[in-house]
Amino acid sequence: MKHSFGSDNHSGVHPQILDAIIRTNSEFAVAYGDDEYSQQVLSQIENMLGGECKAMFAVNGTGANILSLANLAHSSDAILCPATAHINCDECGAPEKIIGCKVIPVEHTNGKVSVESVKKHLHGFGEQHHSQPNVLSISQPTELGTLYTVEEIKALADLMHTHNGYLHIDGSRVSNAAAALDIPIKEFTADAGADALSFGGTKNGLLMGEVVVLFKRVSAHRALFLRKQMTQLYSKARFMAAQFDEYLKDDLYLKLASHSNEMAKYLETRLKEITQIEISRPVETNAVFAYISRELYDKLSEKHMFYIWDEETMEVRWMCSFETGKENIDEFIEDIKNNL
Repeated sequence: MKHSFGSDNHSGVHPQILDAIIRTNSEFAVAYGDDEYSQQVLSQIENMLGGECKAMFAVNGTGANILSLANLAHSSDAILCPATAHINCDECGAPEKIIGCKVIPVEHTNGKVSVESVKKHLHGFGEQHHSQPNVLSISQPTELGTLYTVEEIKALADLMHTHNGYLHIDGSRVSNAAAALDIPIKEFTADAGADALSFGGTKNGLLMGEVVVLFKRVSAHRALFLRKQMTQLYSKARFMAAQFDEYLKDDLYLKLASHSNEMAKYLETRLKEITQIEISRPVETNAVFAYISRELYDKLSEKHMFYIWDEETMEVRWMCSFETGKENIDEFIEDIKNNL
């Protein structure tokens, strides 16, 4: 595959990350994250996010989300989330299967829920016949590439806290959000009242590994045991540490995310040259959504990889990554023009 607009997961591993893994491969280390290197990197992440938190490695994005949520919810609870949320659409029922709780999709606008839409589901407290709506899980950026402001996240956190609940942030692309908002991750997570964060990196240049962060309102005493039960404890954790160490050094995570965001804006600009294509969502990070005809999709997909987001409306998604170049976009635009 020459280049893919299907997902930022289709990109490779950044060379600096690979080099860091190789350097770490030169000696023995205690397993399961008990080595000094892993502890040092996790402490660095905790300090980056304000210090009043507990960070731990997880193997993948779904595992990071479920481990985060398992520390917030019981099987008798309900997790609220946008209808588009990854935990609702793309994790094969993992919250229901593993935690045993109910997932309730919430009305959204371009992937974002509001205080008003969440409030509609905050009822039935203390009623033994109803799952207790104890957690709200949002993505930053959303599954549609849009962004919550700090104020919007704070309002949602305050709402959940008022009802003795919690706010979880799925940050599989959290670096793209930080780069687009031009503020530290801490400002829209810890400072905004989030209780748990899934800190992702594999969509932005890492080989594998995510970080689960539990903030001060959440007791972390069960977290390590839950991680083991959920098969998210990786034995050679130093290789995860090596990646995040390099990822955070000299703000590499922001540089890579900024590039993918910029490429999405460039793609948006080029698409506006084509009157037959309607961009369907605000382009705020590294995703571009648009409506195209089935005929055009069939022609383009012979050469270019991308996904249909909505079969009924023929809304498609084009993702840019740290490896996307202007030349890839220019070639794609020319192929669109030639097939109209």
